[in-house]
Amino acid sequence: MSNNEREINSLVEAISQATLKISQVGSLPETLQRIVDVARELLNADYAILATFELENLAENFIFSGVDQKTADSIAHPPLGTGLLGVLTDERKTIRLSELSQHPEFTGFPPNHPEMGSFVGMPIEQNGEVYGRIYLANKVSGRSFTKNDEQLLQFFASHAAVAIQNAQLMEASNEQKQQLQQRNRQFAALDKATMAISSELTLDKVLQQIVDAARELADAQYAALGVPNNQGLLDAFIDSGMESEVAAGIPHLPKGLGLLGAIIKERKTIRIPRIGDDPRSVGFPEGHPPMVPFLGVPVIAGRETLGNLYLTNKLDGDEFTQMDQDLVEILAAHAAVAIQNARLYEQVGRLAIVEERTRIGMDLHDGIIQSIFAVGLTLESTKLSLPHNPEDADELLSYAIEGLNATIRDIRNFILDLRPHRFQGNLEQGLGRLVREFQANTMVAVSLAADKEALAMLSAPVARSLFLSAQEALANIARHAQAEQVLITVEAQDSHVILHVSDDGRGFDMASKNYSVGHGLSNMRARAEDLNGTFAIESAPGKGTTVKLAFPIEMK
Repeated sequence: MSNNEREINSLVEAISQATLKISQVGSLPETLQRIVDVARELLNADYAILATFELENLAENFIFSGVDQKTADSIAHPPLGTGLLGVLTDERKTIRLSELSQHPEFTGFPPNHPEMGSFVGMPIEQNGEVYGRIYLANKVSGRSFTKNDEQLLQFFASHAAVAIQNAQLMEASNEQKQQLQQRNRQFAALDKATMAISSELTLDKVLQQIVDAARELADAQYAALGVPNNQGLLDAFIDSGMESEVAAGIPHLPKGLGLLGAIIKERKTIRIPRIGDDPRSVGFPEGHPPMVPFLGVPVIAGRETLGNLYLTNKLDGDEFTQMDQDLVEILAAHAAVAIQNARLYEQVGRLAIVEERTRIGMDLHDGIIQSIFAVGLTLESTKLSLPHNPEDADELLSYAIEGLNATIRDIRNFILDLRPHRFQGNLEQGLGRLVREFQANTMVAVSLAADKEALAMLSAPVARSLFLSAQEALANIARHAQAEQVLITVEAQDSHVILHVSDDGRGFDMASKNYSVGHGLSNMRARAEDLNGTFAIESAPGKGTTVKLAFPIEMK
């Protein structure tokens, strides 16, 4: 093999090894550094530099090889892209020099820059797009770069362009993956937040959950919800993220002026990078923590503004993003529904109280008060009979005592009815407690027979419905039945659980429409229907009443 052939084989081997090294997939900074290191080794140069200034597709940067970090840090400033480097940038051609300083465009080096003599430089480009400029200086042993070096660098630069493209694609793919993961996390947080606020019906708790959810969703340091009044000023202000000591040190709550007032008036989202730069800002009161970026979103239902969400100080960035705005706006729409539901729940609660007070008043007037009045009349008759007819007086006293005992039972029934029990989850214990308290208040004997295996198989919603239905049935017996014996059974039959509540009281006419008036029976029927169960009632005058509920058994 001739020397020329050996030289060609050596060059082919060198360029093959070089291109293999830079083709390794890595981050963009790793790829750029690998390019200059391999180029310096390939051409036997002391120094290699890759410059990415004045490019749209890469950030401005200078990557060195052969210059130690201490020397690089001591250089007064990086290359400015003027002089000889400017020629390379403007004309996009290869420049090869035996002595760098001899070029007419050479403008010297900044202080502390290492001396450079021989030079070769060219753009790194692919399909007309420039990815940087690579420069090599000081061929080893003081020689000049040759034509072969120039051609070798051109071949290498074309592969370097592909390596940079691949690194960019990898970084773009990783960034898109991270963005997708971030969006998935945000949407999961949004779903969790909307579920949380929709499951709460107490208004104060709903408002606090909305603020907490918004702060977590947008990754903000502080969040608040302002509720405006008819004059456009804030009646309520609920915050999240601010320590209680800091909040206590602020002389007054926001009044709805400045940016907060702008959201109230304009009913539009406001997102700005710096609060202090916005002309609508009116500053902060003394003791208020510093706040820079701002995102404000109105909570609107129809034509009514229910509140405004305010978020400040993005934790993982300089300002809130469009994605943050989109997510908080979605949350605000759900929050509007949750606030309306909580308000309606409070209104229904107030109406229920009024209705219950009316019912109690009527029952007291028509029942207990009339009974006491009757006892009073009996005692007056006793007073008149006592001097002349002691036997009649004694009989009248017995009637009065019996009437008072009946009134005491009625009062106990009211107490039983006005003290609804909360179900704690254990149906066997709950039914036992109901029976004990019912017997203590009514003096009516109760037998309870419950299949423990059947109780153990019930889901929580079915167990709760059975407990509430049994409680309602016992309350009806106490109020209306005049019973002496009650039987409660819970058993499993054909994949269903059956509740029977029977009494030996006075019963009623099933043909009468009056028996269904009131909430007790309708509530039991509604509970059964909600869980795909059935409700039935049997009664006749003088033959007692039986209530039956059946639910399909669903495993816990």
